[in-house]
Parts: sequence; structure tokens; C-alpha cells
Amino acid sequence: MWKFEHDTQRKGYQYIAGIDEAGRGPLAGPVVSAAVILPTAFACQGVTDSKKLSEKRRETLFPLIMAQALAVGIGMADHKEIDQINILAASLLSMKRAVQNLTVGPDFLRSDFLGPDFLLIDGKFTIDMDLPQQAIVKGDSRSISIAAASIIAKVTRDRYMADLHQTYPLYNFIQHKGYPTKAHKQAIIEHGPCPFHRTTFNGVICK
Repeated sequence: MWKFEHDTQRKGYQYIAGIDEAGRGPLAGPVVSAAVILPTAFACQGVTDSKKLSEKRRETLFPLIMAQALAVGIGMADHKEIDQINILAASLLSMKRAVQNLTVGPDFLRSDFLGPDFLLIDGKFTIDMDLPQQAIVKGDSRSISIAAASIIAKVTRDRYMADLHQTYPLYNFIQHKGYPTKAHKQAIIEHGPCPFHRTTFNGVICK
């Protein structure tokens, strides 16, 4: 899981940010990305692709990553932006925002930190930033930094959807987080879309 980080460090880069997103497939809510820079001494067992972890395990790992990371950034593109520019463009935009929002942790006292000097990005696409970067297919299972970012992004988005459930309980967002389950699509048919549904997605009725 450290191969990409070590290879990049050998090239002279110091602050390597892993980047991943959560929420490309749902019918409602934002796509959320995280950027995470880990220390070489990062010690947290079980960090891997968030999709391979239970919700309970992700919630356990989330504060451990937040506490040990040198820096963490969160970026979002909301449902309106997704409808306007398409989900791929919105995902890449949320990744860019995550990098731009990187904030150092409380134990990282280096005053010379100006941000990441290299990006490891999950997937096939790089992002529109003037930084050296590498896209890694299935990176959340192959890079420790991307895996950590996948957990931060997933937990952040799940919490967002749980909050949205409080306002729109008819759709049961707390259960499916906006993904196109049978029950979710049936709720859209019965009640119509709520203001946070992605109106350009199949399964959302908005004529």
C-alpha cells in the first residue's frame, strides 16, 4: 500500500496527497472528495478502499486518520453542479477543491508547508491543477494515501446524507445515502424528487 508513496518520495517529492471521491453513483446529494497527506510514520491498521469496509469500521478509522494526517482537505460539488457539468466533471472539480482546502493537522508545526508537491489520484483522470500528479486505477486499494482519502470522503458524505434525512425523511437517505436502491426509486415515484436530487440522472423523474 506504500509503493506509490515510496516511489514518489524517491523522486524527491515530500508532501504527497492521496485523493479520492465518494458519491458518483447516487441519485441525490453531492459528490465529496478528500485529499490526505500522511506522515511516513502513519500507523493505522486496516486502512484500505472504503467500499471494502463496514460503516462501523470506517467510522472507527476516520478519527484515527484525521488525528495522524499531516493535512486533510474536503471538497464538494453539489447536485446542481453535477446536473450542470456532468458527474465526471463535478467529481474532478470536487477533487480540485479538496486539494485547495488542505489544512494542516494540529501536530504538524512546519511553517514552511505550502501545500502538496505531488498528487496521487484514484481513477483514470488527473485534475486541472499545476501540480505533478499520477492517476491510479483502483488506487484506493493500492495506495495508502488514496485509501485514507476514500475513508474520509465516504464518511463525510454519509454524514451529509444522514443530516439531509432529517429534512427529507420520506426518502430514507440515512439508509441508502442517495444510491439508487429499489426503495429509493419507489420513493421518488411516490413523492417526486426533493430539491437535492440530481435531475439529470436516470431514476429521477423531473420532466
